[in-house]
Amino acid sequence: MIKEQNTTENFDFPSPSDDTNLEEDLPADAVALAAKVEIKIEKIAQRQRQISATIQILQPVEHIWKVLTDYEALPDFLPNLAKSRLIAHPNGGIRLEQIGSQRLLNINFCARVVLDLEEYFPKEISFRMVEGDFKGFSGSWCLEPYSLGEYIGTNLCYTIQVWPKLTMPVAIIENRLSKDLRLNLLAIHQRVEHLASKKPDV
Repeated sequence: MIKEQNTTENFDFPSPSDDTNLEEDLPADAVALAAKVEIKIEKIAQRQRQISATIQILQPVEHIWKVLTDYEALPDFLPNLAKSRLIAHPNGGIRLEQIGSQRLLNINFCARVVLDLEEYFPKEISFRMVEGDFKGFSGSWCLEPYSLGEYIGTNLCYTIQVWPKLTMPVAIIENRLSKDLRLNLLAIHQRVEHLASKKPDV
């Protein structure tokens, strides 16, 4: 039997820069939508979970896509991502090595994955593990434009299917990944807004 858990949390986060507040001219309901992250957890097998996180970002799809596909810059702003580098793919595709690092129960925990990615601009980036510290790990980024009056935004959904090895407690991994997905989406929100606030030199 599949069980689902849905949670929505509000976060207050700083403006992208000290002298630029991108939200000051936005309607109140738009700001409220942008600050929400919705998490959904599904039990798809005894030791397998699907976790989804969704956020609305008041920027066009192209801006979010640019941030998501700057793969080697991801550790610059994503919490707990220690390494992200493109490596050779035998068939000329996109292959990415990532290492996450964090503390679980006062123990330093690192997980390494090698992912093959497929880009379907402007709607989806999918990935699956071909090597790593999980028994199975896959997922996708899905981008869907929306409009709020004169404003154009993007619904961004990050979904992962994870199958931990027997040495990894499922409940701890589920809880940790749920928190990480929230933090990642908020970090992406900030990154996108920060880059959008930079005006090109004239």
